[in-house]
Amino acid sequence: MNPIEKTVYSLDWMTLVLFISLLIFALGKYLYHSKFLNFIILPFNDKYVLLHNKKGQLFNWFHILLTIFQAINLSFFLFLSLKAFDALPHNKELNVFFMILGFLVLFQIGKLVLQFVNGFVFNTQDLVSELVFSKISYLNHGSIILFLSNVVLVYILIDSKIVVYATIILILLINGIGVIKLLKNYQKAMFPYFVYFILYLCALEIAPLVIIGSYLKV
Repeated sequence: MNPIEKTVYSLDWMTLVLFISLLIFALGKYLYHSKFLNFIILPFNDKYVLLHNKKGQLFNWFHILLTIFQAINLSFFLFLSLKAFDALPHNKELNVFFMILGFLVLFQIGKLVLQFVNGFVFNTQDLVSELVFSKISYLNHGSIILFLSNVVLVYILIDSKIVVYATIILILLINGIGVIKLLKNYQKAMFPYFVYFILYLCALEIAPLVIIGSYLKV
């Protein structure tokens, strides 16, 4: 009888990650209840973006807490997706999670800096700030789906590829709604800067996805 290698993944640190992210989410809800009520219905009503999309909102504590919640759950979802497709190195799952989290945070910060540099160059700082706030708000809302999917992938339908695919579709749907509403709300503001907007899409939205996709294909 040949021995069969079996990898056992610890749930202790996974539970801790989920608990910390839930604690951050609950803290945002408790401290900023009125904002939270507007935020939770964001895909159906963009009142949250219209009311709070002002200068400095990117660095509002409610927005920061939800962005941290998003970063943790997006990183954890990417980790669980790799695990579902058996693409993780054995016995190094915690290291992989922190590597994903670190890369994601650095990528988001670098992208944010480049966006504001572009805004400074084209003298459209206010427009860039509003666009970034709107986009991140929808991504933050999608992180609620990510959290629920992470719970399912850890405790219920372990390593389920169907859950992974369904989550990706829902996230794309939520952010697609956000893009459509963003274009609708800012079409007049973006029209004078149409060339800038095309450069913005190519350099800061499409290019990173193409590079990452090419890397994964290799």
